[in-house]
Amino acid sequence: MKNVKWWKMEVYEIADRIDALRSDRGWSLYKLAEEAGLTQSTLINMRTRGTLPSITTLSGICNAFGITLSEFFADDRESAVLSLDEAELIAKYRKLTYKNKRAICTLIDSLE
Repeated sequence: MKNVKWWKMEVYEIADRIDALRSDRGWSLYKLAEEAGLTQSTLINMRTRGTLPSITTLSGICNAFGITLSEFFADDRESAVLSLDEAELIAKYRKLTYKNKRAICTLIDSLE
């Protein structure tokens, strides 16, 4: 994604970003819709009809991916530098369901 502020982002760029995040996790549209509490048609309409998602819809999508809205719109250069181990853990964590993410957080909390 090119360096562009969120308010200037084109609808297709938002759809591309969602597709990239979904692809990174190996998720189908059905899986994303399920995790985000949306219908598949909502996701499909963003791509085929160029429908701009509401903040509520986009927030649900970000929650499903385990990222913030800020992270969604962040330029790649704004990302934190991670070690290979950290990047691997985050990639695996992002593929988990919400329930499993909570279980991992509980486990980590018990280790502290």
